[in-house]
Amino acid sequence: MKPQFLLFLLLAYTQLLAQPGEKIVLEPLNIFDLEFVSDPQISPDGQQIAYVRNFKDIMTDGNRSNLWLINFDGTDNRPLTSGNRNDNSPRWSPDGKKLLYLSSANGSTQLYLRWLDDGAEAQLTNLTESPGNIQWSPDGQWIAFTMNVPYQPKPLVKLPSKPEGAKWTAPPVYIDKMKYRADGQGYLEDAYTHLFLLSVDGGYARQLTSGDFNHNGGFCWSANSQSILFSANRHDDWEYEPANTEIYEISIADASIRPLTKRLGPDNSPKLSPDGSLIAYTGHDERYQGYQLDRLYVMNHDGKNPRLISGNLDRDVDNIQWSADGKGLYFQYDDEGNTKIAHINLEGKISDLAKDVGGLSLGRPYSGGQFTVASNGRFAFTHSTPNHPADLAVGDNKNMAVRRLTRVNDGLFSYKKPGEVEAFWYESSYDGRRIQGWICKPPGFDPAKKYPLILEIHGGPFTNYGSRYSVEVQLYAAAGYVVLYTNPRGSTSYGEEFGNLIHHNYPGQDYDDLMSGVDAVIAKGYIDEENLFVTGGSGGGVLTAWIVGKTDRFRAAVVAKPVINWYSFVLTSDNPAFFYKYWFPGFPWDHLEQYMSRSPISLVGNVKTPTMLMNGEQDYRTPISEAEQYYAALKLNKVETALVRIQDSGHGIANKPSNLMNKVVYILGWFERYREGK
Repeated sequence: MKPQFLLFLLLAYTQLLAQPGEKIVLEPLNIFDLEFVSDPQISPDGQQIAYVRNFKDIMTDGNRSNLWLINFDGTDNRPLTSGNRNDNSPRWSPDGKKLLYLSSANGSTQLYLRWLDDGAEAQLTNLTESPGNIQWSPDGQWIAFTMNVPYQPKPLVKLPSKPEGAKWTAPPVYIDKMKYRADGQGYLEDAYTHLFLLSVDGGYARQLTSGDFNHNGGFCWSANSQSILFSANRHDDWEYEPANTEIYEISIADASIRPLTKRLGPDNSPKLSPDGSLIAYTGHDERYQGYQLDRLYVMNHDGKNPRLISGNLDRDVDNIQWSADGKGLYFQYDDEGNTKIAHINLEGKISDLAKDVGGLSLGRPYSGGQFTVASNGRFAFTHSTPNHPADLAVGDNKNMAVRRLTRVNDGLFSYKKPGEVEAFWYESSYDGRRIQGWICKPPGFDPAKKYPLILEIHGGPFTNYGSRYSVEVQLYAAAGYVVLYTNPRGSTSYGEEFGNLIHHNYPGQDYDDLMSGVDAVIAKGYIDEENLFVTGGSGGGVLTAWIVGKTDRFRAAVVAKPVINWYSFVLTSDNPAFFYKYWFPGFPWDHLEQYMSRSPISLVGNVKTPTMLMNGEQDYRTPISEAEQYYAALKLNKVETALVRIQDSGHGIANKPSNLMNKVVYILGWFERYREGK
């Protein structure tokens, strides 16, 4: 490592002395100061909202959360829990008098119940595994949740016993499952996820489902609290058709199960209408395309007469919730890089209610927000713009103006000057399609000056960036760079046809879309064309490696958690049964040319750009062996390169605050090393 590069890392973003009252720019260490709101749960009568306030512990490098309560009008905002722990998933009782939640207050994650009139609290469980997806029964007497149930498979062999006191190595681990490891979880234990039932008084948790299947899809109670509707893949070939879920109903009395759907494809997130007559759910008819819209369907409670009601909306439908009158549903959807809340009636008429939903991804400006609705049509949601992560906001179905209730980062942002974000559209040089992008300018931007440019590329590839906060982008801007991020073809929120322009064609003309975006920003006159840089993670890592194999216009690149060789990726990633079937026409050994022609390794001989590789040590989505292949190839070709192995990290490098900080500092360090004039 060159001394000047090491010095930059050690002194990264040393804060300049500021005059009293003067704002200064964001620094990497401020990642530990950022907070955000999640999981807003509005009370049944719409008078209060319980929400999760997320923060970071700089001493343990941990993500922590407490519960807060606020009135709908924004008054009486106060904490319900406190401390260096994780409290989450607040759920109102049907009568609005109690709050169920999960907490790690006593070490392991357990269920707790709080009485809101006097603050009394009880721990309901002492489980050996962590519960999840907690839901009250409509009569308020029961709690349903999901939990892993370990099982002991029959051993293949019986190993000889070691002598007393002998020190042998641990025995071999025998694996015979298709999916034996998962990113963020590591090598999976022998367990299946099942539904459980618990009395509101606590005590024994009864297992409802059984069998060698996972029941970790969405579920809901029947109106009479006598059964539960759930989504799961209980087919014999579930390992080979991972997306083929169905809607089932299980009886509380005898645990008998009946299927309500039977098509090939996903049927998810069942929600029962208030009168119990209709089931709403999301899904699609399977076509094995890279991108397929999740649409909204309704069927009779007995599974008959399924019908599509969102057919006029060329967008994914998510987070469906019935209106109190049973005449329609609330849902959220992404549209041109912005997440919205809308209402749809049973005839398919849609009315938008709110926009700027999101802010749950601190690192990069991905979609993903949350909302809930009360019986009177009031709703609460996570609200974000490019200027702030998720805060709490409210509205109602009478088109009341949306009101932001919290500003959890004002203490930081009143002092740190952000980069201004500008949305714009441009045309692709490939076919003239309009592509949406965003430009983040350095604090104190002067259009008469020339600035270095960073092209930052999203992953997925079937996802979207948008008008949301990104600390990575802001830190790049704080370092003096103009940052460009776009939604090239293949991105979601522009319709199914646009998303599938990269079906069996990725990377492809998305390269042209990205280069056209760079050209469009250069045409604005404030970019130093001698100082162009490029980076991206996951799918963005694929495209970054593809770009440096096709052009040398960038002074340096950082390829984060990439796929470099599709053949090896499909066989070493954590979901091989999915990737070969949806992203390619078949097995790699049957389609070698298809796999290799789309692999960045095929272009490595062209690379002249100094390129850093970055990967999590425990990444099982894009295993670190992908980055290692590219690093070795670049070294053999005598291209300037480096490999950064992120410790204690899977695919989600931003999951630990220090790793998010490390990622940004190393990327900027690499760029500064090759920046002309520095």
